[in-house]
Amino acid sequence: MQASDIMTRQVITIDADSTVAEAAKRMLDHHISGMPVVDGEGRVVGIISEGDLLRRSEINTAHDASGRRKSWWLGFFAGPFAQQPEELADAYAKEHSRAVRDVMTRNVACVNDAASLEEVVSTMESRRIKRVPVVSDHRIVGIISRANVMRVLTSTAPAIPMPTTDDRRLRESVIETFRAQSWAPEFGENVVVKEGVVQLSGSVSSEAHRKALVVAAQNVPGVKAVEDRMDVIDYRAEGQLLD
Repeated sequence: MQASDIMTRQVITIDADSTVAEAAKRMLDHHISGMPVVDGEGRVVGIISEGDLLRRSEINTAHDASGRRKSWWLGFFAGPFAQQPEELADAYAKEHSRAVRDVMTRNVACVNDAASLEEVVSTMESRRIKRVPVVSDHRIVGIISRANVMRVLTSTAPAIPMPTTDDRRLRESVIETFRAQSWAPEFGENVVVKEGVVQLSGSVSSEAHRKALVVAAQNVPGVKAVEDRMDVIDYRAEGQLLD
């Protein structure tokens, strides 16, 4: 699956010469939290989001002349971490300028329209971003947000095989799945399957093991549901009490 398969093609954009007020209105009108900034040829030159508009002089949320927020106690704790003159100048311009070009983020991560879904997700993770523009020949052709990725996840649900009525065969599949995991305890006698519903009983040594066993069973093709009847018993803690 490529970026072009999941991207939103009708991209809401703005140009760098527009005002901050125009950018805010456009985001509100289209119910979006951010959008690419493009030049006259459709090339991405930046991106502007709600986060870029949180600190603004118009709403009295800008930093003061020393670079501190308008709260004395936040300034007190900032102490040795005070911003340098260059940073203060940059912040001032960003918080007081009326032009998008001075507020937008310039170092924009983009992906090619032929990029794989893995590349898209990796880019979003590594850059800690909520959306990534999609380009072709350096021009914007779409945008992918976290919501686009979530839609891909939900669309895969119909591909899961239909549940089987062969409970014995399904039980063996669940047990084999557990045995394939190095972290999983020997759990065969504690797995019961009735009409496609897996019942897990017995005890495990941690909450992490309990959750992982439930998830592993849920992902076995044919399983309708998992009933968790397991108890979490920390044997190490019990041993310490006995000592």
